Amino acid sequence: MLQVAEDKPGAGYGLRREILSPLETLAQSVSTMAPTTTPAATIPLVCALAGNGTWLAYVLATVAVLLVALCIARFARYSASPGSLYTYASMILPPWLGATVAWSLLLAYVATGSSVIGGFYHYANLLLRDATGHVFSTALLATLVTGVSIWIAWRDVKISARLMLWIEAASVSVIVIVVACVLVRNGWHWDWDELHLRGMTGSGLRLGLVLALFSFVGFESATTLGSEARNPLKAIPRAVIQSALLAGAFFTVCAYAEVLGFHTAGQDLGASQGPMRVLAAVGGVPVLGVLIDIGALVSLFAGTLACITAAARVLLLMSHNGLAHKSLSTTHARNHTPTRAVVVTGLAALLPVAVLAERGASGLDVYGWMGSLATYGFIVAYALVSVALPGYLRTHGGFGPGTRIISTLAGIAMLLALLGNLYPVPEGPYGKLPYIYLAYLAAGMLWFLLRGGSVQGQLGDS
Repeated sequence: MLQVAEDKPGAGYGLRREILSPLETLAQSVSTMAPTTTPAATIPLVCALAGNGTWLAYVLATVAVLLVALCIARFARYSASPGSLYTYASMILPPWLGATVAWSLLLAYVATGSSVIGGFYHYANLLLRDATGHVFSTALLATLVTGVSIWIAWRDVKISARLMLWIEAASVSVIVIVVACVLVRNGWHWDWDELHLRGMTGSGLRLGLVLALFSFVGFESATTLGSEARNPLKAIPRAVIQSALLAGAFFTVCAYAEVLGFHTAGQDLGASQGPMRVLAAVGGVPVLGVLIDIGALVSLFAGTLACITAAARVLLLMSHNGLAHKSLSTTHARNHTPTRAVVVTGLAALLPVAVLAERGASGLDVYGWMGSLATYGFIVAYALVSVALPGYLRTHGGFGPGTRIISTLAGIAMLLALLGNLYPVPEGPYGKLPYIYLAYLAAGMLWFLLRGGSVQGQLGDS
């Protein structure tokens, strides 16, 4: 029978206990999403598909993510552990499904790390070319951002949380100023082309919705701080809900304002290589466009750090429970961080980026490919956790009439998102990603079977 270790008082898996404030806990989820990159890179991709329905794609994505967030938050009110969604699912689902969530979640965080590393070297070279006329080795830039992120994640989780908090706050604030300027200069008139969804098609909205969901992945990563968050049974559920709501509002307003700004400028948002610079010019503050590009660069660094921080803690608990090598369960005697897991997950995020960069892949290609691969892992993990919620709440006396509805709707939303990724079959490299995910998952399940098809640990409540 599957038994998973939940974090009991006094048992922190060697991690420093209850040192992160609620705001620092929220910063983990926000930074994993890297919200600055959505207006700069993701919204134009959604617009290329959904057109004037871009804002609607983000409204629907927000609703789907909020349903999942409600499910995760219910788990987080009863249980705190560095294993995140893996712990929640494993407490109620069969062992092989618990292992599926573990390996899927690990891949999701690592691949998201790879994605934002690709985005980092893209923006770094854009800014370096503007400043010096030269570009630098992409592999060198990728190694640099990963190395610094590994060092900070190894050094102190509190330093990591504070750094990510200030980075994202500064970047998002500049974008909010630009968006406000665009809306003010437009005279607060509605963009009726957008509100009437002129030119939008159903298939375009569906495909745009899938990309919009990618903006949110990682919103739940505060749950990996179950040992380190202060008052985790309150702070973590709040962080999960807040990150979904705040991100949804931010992305939706940005989507509306960007399409509006490009209508004003007479340009095509879906084909723009520097959307925030155009938007800043429309808003009458062109200097902020460059600042946003700098903010996107720094936000991508924060996202790299957040992904390594989250992935290392999932790997730590997997090691404790027999799903990964036992040596990865150790923590640093002084820093109380999962040192070996941090290094392993950091190198795992760097390796595919370095290979792709040396083969000539652009940073935006890496961002798209690895981000799409990560989406498979997140969607599977979100769906299984949502399905597991009713059974878990029955054992804890918290099952109500609304639980079944929320759980079912969340599961259906994730199933539709998965189908949207698979059909119609994407062209080029994107068409190979489902097979890469399945091959990875098969390897993880083989290891699970070789270990006896069970996980060792102790089940308990925080």
